[in-house]
Amino acid sequence: MLLQLVNVVYVLVAIAMIGLILMQRGSGAQAGSGFGGGASATVFGARGASNFLSKSTKWLAIVFFVISMGMAMYASKGAKVGTAAAPDAGVMGQAVPAKPAQKAPAAQVPAAPAQAVPQVPVAPAQPATATPAQQPAPTPAQGK
Repeated sequence: MLLQLVNVVYVLVAIAMIGLILMQRGSGAQAGSGFGGGASATVFGARGASNFLSKSTKWLAIVFFVISMGMAMYASKGAKVGTAAAPDAGVMGQAVPAKPAQKAPAAQVPAAPAQAVPQVPVAPAQPATATPAQQPAPTPAQGK
């Protein structure tokens, strides 16, 4: 409730400040007469005591900046409350991921006929634990 009231005051102060700034006469309003008319002491007019509009603008600007700083501190305090497991992602956290675009199927390349591809015969693999073939032991010489 209080935050909504502060937001309303903030917007009203901003609108009032814009209106007061636009109603004031600029310091260069007398510049044209300064070059040939001689009506002002300087080119951009003499600086005298500030009037009601400039004082009001100054105080509205102070209130505007104080409210801005207060809202920034409130927002930063509220940001520390969130947990690391579920950070507040704001509006983007609610976005629905878009489905990936479906690609058109690739053009089918016809397979080459079986006759055009030479086949290489593959020898069966021998087990690594195979022992060499045993040869018969030599017999003693017959007929000595």
